[in-house]
Amino acid sequence: MLDIAEELDRWARQGREFAVATVVATSGSSPRQPGAALAVDSDGTAIGSVSGGCVEGAVYELCQQALEDGRSVVERFGYSDEDAFAVGLTCGGVIDILVTPVRRDAPAREIYASAFAAAAQGAAAALARITEGPRELLGRALLVHPDGRDEGGLGGHPELDRTAASEARAMLDSGRTGGVTIGADGSRCGQPLTLLVESSVPPPRMIVFGAIDFASALVRVGKFLGYRVTVCDARPVFATAARFPEADEIVVDWPHRYLASTEVDGRTVLCVLTHDAKFDVPLLERALKLPVAYVGAMGSRRTHLDRNERLRQVGVTELELARLRSPIGLDLGARTPEETALSIAAEIVAARRGGSGVSLTGAHTPIHHDPSKGTVGRIGSVA
Repeated sequence: MLDIAEELDRWARQGREFAVATVVATSGSSPRQPGAALAVDSDGTAIGSVSGGCVEGAVYELCQQALEDGRSVVERFGYSDEDAFAVGLTCGGVIDILVTPVRRDAPAREIYASAFAAAAQGAAAALARITEGPRELLGRALLVHPDGRDEGGLGGHPELDRTAASEARAMLDSGRTGGVTIGADGSRCGQPLTLLVESSVPPPRMIVFGAIDFASALVRVGKFLGYRVTVCDARPVFATAARFPEADEIVVDWPHRYLASTEVDGRTVLCVLTHDAKFDVPLLERALKLPVAYVGAMGSRRTHLDRNERLRQVGVTELELARLRSPIGLDLGARTPEETALSIAAEIVAARRGGSGVSLTGAHTPIHHDPSKGTVGRIGSVA
């Protein structure tokens, strides 16, 4: 539900009562992933989505019911022949949804408010909630911070909170959202528990090297995808705010020197658009040794072969070279800067999500890369 945190933060500060439906587990071809949410306030206003439109009507009603009775519930929506179209989830997947009322009298309201505020401000925090276990514990929340602070609790044994905090902090460290199972010994409830941990982390970085027209288009696409975008170029006449008004940061420095001094992580993408050996080789020599998500370099196939040979001469290994996406982007037949930016962004998304980059028409690969199968229509409560 942290995907709609900015609006929920505003609702909480206004004192509104609302219910939040959050996807907690999926299988098969489900349109949204764990953490996706839909919220409904007491006036009937709805924001967000849990299924891209498939089951929104049924989930809307569940939120209204939760607001009325004050109870959290987990419901499963899946595929079955007789009611496939009754709800609308006809894609063949299964989604489990946790519906939680955030009323003024809710014991965890302050914790939810803190989670919304942290996510809205771009601060790092992870929210843990029980999605499978004793019904009376549904809706309780534990919020953990990178500095070791914990807020709230899951309402069970203190050992449960310690175990949950440890698991949530591990998820936060890697910026992941998903389910965690705690065994009966760790839960102290006499049975295993399943948690949904939602991590709120600062946006991932996209660093674009080379202040050219293609870079301007890529900055816009990067922002659209949710990246914090930096443009770096050694030439001050080109690296200006006037040319890249949508960039979060513009750096005038030699690319390899800047990369050596800035922070990157496993979500960072590096796009090298300079296609000039004096910039590319020292930059890529360093970039290919870093634990980043993506390294791509622009240039013709002849430029690519020449660059690879230069990189070998400075000691870059074949294993490191295999990480380089070059020529950068997917084959879309792109010509314009905007089309080229789209091809680069498509390759970044494919690398992040495990996509093949081939056309879905006529393909036999799963759309959402989940080979499991499930059932559509409302099956009922799993809590």
